[in-house]
Amino acid sequence: MERWKTINDLQKKIMKKIFAFFLLVLIACALRAQIAVKAEKVYTVSSEVITNGVVLIKDGKIEKAGAGLKIPGNYIVYEAKVVTPGLVDARSVVGLSGPLNIPTDQDQLEKSSPIQPDLRAIDAYNTDDTLIGYLRVNGITTIHTGHGIGALVSGQTMVAKTKPGLVDDVTLIPAEMLAMSIGSSVQANFTSPGTRSKEIAMLRTELLKAQGYEKKMLGKDTTKRPSRDLPQEMLVKLLHGEVKALIAANTSTDILSAIRLAKEFHLSLVIEGAAEGYRLIDKIKASGAEIIVHPTMARPYGEMANMTMENAAILARAGIPVSIESGYEGYVPKTRVIRFEAGVAAANELPYDEALKAITLNPARLLGLDKRIGSIEKGKDADIVLYDGDPFEYTTHVCKVIIDGKLVADNCP
Repeated sequence: MERWKTINDLQKKIMKKIFAFFLLVLIACALRAQIAVKAEKVYTVSSEVITNGVVLIKDGKIEKAGAGLKIPGNYIVYEAKVVTPGLVDARSVVGLSGPLNIPTDQDQLEKSSPIQPDLRAIDAYNTDDTLIGYLRVNGITTIHTGHGIGALVSGQTMVAKTKPGLVDDVTLIPAEMLAMSIGSSVQANFTSPGTRSKEIAMLRTELLKAQGYEKKMLGKDTTKRPSRDLPQEMLVKLLHGEVKALIAANTSTDILSAIRLAKEFHLSLVIEGAAEGYRLIDKIKASGAEIIVHPTMARPYGEMANMTMENAAILARAGIPVSIESGYEGYVPKTRVIRFEAGVAAANELPYDEALKAITLNPARLLGLDKRIGSIEKGKDADIVLYDGDPFEYTTHVCKVIIDGKLVADNCP
């Protein structure tokens, strides 16, 4: 009996320690939900720069931002030279295109057919992709990713936070846009279409089919309605503007073709790449198309032979909101860091504040998420990046990254 009493007492002590441990964990979690970030400069993006500013974070949201704010005693305090909102990558394939450059981790392009609007990015998105972690520690907190260039309709895109977690937990929008391509990248992957004229003809044919499909589905006689057709359903959503047409087009010829296609079928058009966009300012403005420009340091060859590092600046001067993408790289490490791309754009006449907007608030607006992300404002998601210097200087380090009020990267001592 004495032995059992001793064991029972031991079990009670262990349970008390376990309870105390979990209590500490709960307290720590509560404290971590309350953070104060101090910086010499706070770039809110949506308003003026705050000198010697403080950003208060509570329950995953931005509680307040300003100069000389009093910090409550139970807040964890982080300090930095500069603070910006979490960076937003306007177009990527990270999560579908992994770092290994081998078939087993390359899910961004299905080559069995040139038109596959039913392919969902969320079904292939790998939250364990090391490239997501690479972007996270470099300050990218939200990515617009999905099926890549190289097919007339390669599939859907999605929007996700780069924080660790399961796909359902990190996804903000499971179906954001429909990824499409015009130009030689399509011809390189498929025997048909083999020319640009055929590309546009095939797209027009599919969109006309979708119009016919919708008409039949809305018919009064239910016995004459066709069976569900997933590709056609997605194209109907495209026709109704429920998703945008994300068309990769770089030459002036291809950009104009994209504009004509969007006008004919009343599509909400986003032009991706737009290497020769600077040649078509009036046409782009008249079309109402939104622009995601290629990475500033992309290589000038093929369809991008006439690119210029001043493209973003020229478009912005004309009053066209610009977002900068990391895009897709066909080699290891297979992704770019938009902070550096925006920095080079800033060195090539894009005003500093516009360069910062191009990787924060502009893409947030493009994705319809500007009420949640893209700037440091009360009530928005607490996605914050802390730096030890100017974000656009190559020697500057991303010191800490906060997503939804939690510290997810700590790179500096």
